Amino acid sequence: MSIPTPPVGVADIGVTGMAVMGSNLARNLASRGYKVAIHNRTAAKTERVMAEHGSEGEFYPSESMADFVASLARPRVAIIMVKAGKPTDAVIEELADLMEPGDIIVDCGNSLFTDTMRREAEISARGLHFVGTGVSGGEEGALKGPSIMPGGTRESYDRLGPMFEAIAARKNGEPCCTYVGPNGAGHFVKMVHNGIEYADMQLIAEAYDLMRTALGMSAAEIGDVFERWNSTELDSYLIEITAEVLRQRDATTGAALVDVIADAAAQKGTGAWTVQNAAAFGVPATGIAEATFARSLSGDAAERAAGRALPGHTTEVTVEDRERFIEDIRLALYASKMVAYSQGFELIRKGSLENSWGIDLGAMARIWRAGCIIRAAFLDRITEAYTRQPDLPLLLADPYFSSEISGAVEAWRRIVVFAAQRGVPIPAFASSLAYYDGVRAERLPANLIQAQRDYFGAHTYHRVDTEGVFHTVWQDPARPEEHWD
Repeated sequence: MSIPTPPVGVADIGVTGMAVMGSNLARNLASRGYKVAIHNRTAAKTERVMAEHGSEGEFYPSESMADFVASLARPRVAIIMVKAGKPTDAVIEELADLMEPGDIIVDCGNSLFTDTMRREAEISARGLHFVGTGVSGGEEGALKGPSIMPGGTRESYDRLGPMFEAIAARKNGEPCCTYVGPNGAGHFVKMVHNGIEYADMQLIAEAYDLMRTALGMSAAEIGDVFERWNSTELDSYLIEITAEVLRQRDATTGAALVDVIADAAAQKGTGAWTVQNAAAFGVPATGIAEATFARSLSGDAAERAAGRALPGHTTEVTVEDRERFIEDIRLALYASKMVAYSQGFELIRKGSLENSWGIDLGAMARIWRAGCIIRAAFLDRITEAYTRQPDLPLLLADPYFSSEISGAVEAWRRIVVFAAQRGVPIPAFASSLAYYDGVRAERLPANLIQAQRDYFGAHTYHRVDTEGVFHTVWQDPARPEEHWD
């Protein structure tokens, strides 16, 4: 059927891209009383949304992009919800050709923040606003209230912000949406959010694997443990759904569904982006990196098949106190989780400084308290930490987190030792503990590395007892040290 031409200038906001996320976001807006223009490259999807959900609010469907733009009230606001990359660029160009100075294009997809910075520069040169917006919460969040992370001009947020705050999730009456910063800031924060999500999920998986491998517990029994843990400091969305996932039965076999799912985890790229940018900014995001690499390893069938022939030489250590062991796992999970968040927030801090974004770290924790995938009870504590000290250089050094991790360290060490002896892979637990020990160490062995670098490449070094830059001709012990400052 043909979609009739909508009235001109009637819609408060528009969404182009009527896949599940786009249509749910449009429905969310309409449910809040906004007049919503909707469009899709193939009109059939627009027609389906109208047939199934047209009665939920005031929608104005369009068959062409020109009609879609014309139906928007000035200054126009058009949200893009299409696949990241070239498809997004194509839709941006099509919209920009139809818009006028002062209009706003909003990319709510999972775009790389550097692409957002490029697009913002190109679009602003044409007199338009471009807002790169991170949206977390999945399909349900898009419909019922996500966490929203917009980056763009303050002027664009004046127009867009009230609508986004109205549809966002709420915690204690506060919307899980705030102005993040200029150009790529919103998509950068969303990228780091996803990196933390990778770490959180890997840590939970390692806790599950320890109970399964060391204690022989069934999926349902482990699900019961996670349900109990959700009443502790680990209270979070991911812990909650893990309990449900582990209790789900397979309709065909009757077995635990998780036991018949192939152990190969997919990824869409945001974890890798986080690791790449952590390396670029010099942030040791070890938990996120190991979580990302663990997914890569899980999906490499040939490498894993070859690796099964490798000797293990493991030690048959036994668990003497089952409940204490489970509590040790919980504390190791909690401590490693704090490390992952600390590393993630340090990456946001460094990215903000590098790009002059002025991101409020406490506000980022606040808007992640509901709606998003990593929502957790202790995000309130992170907000409090950055309220106490906005320039806090290490989240773990905040008195609250220092005290909390102190109470978990012994259990954390026991779990890492046990796993190493039994040959149970726990890359996120172990690397998080190594980071913790590294960041608190008075002296690291980097002095030897710098000496090696100076030996083979004359890279110079600093001394602990004298100011300046030095170089040694290492092959000739009779030659004195050279001062290059």
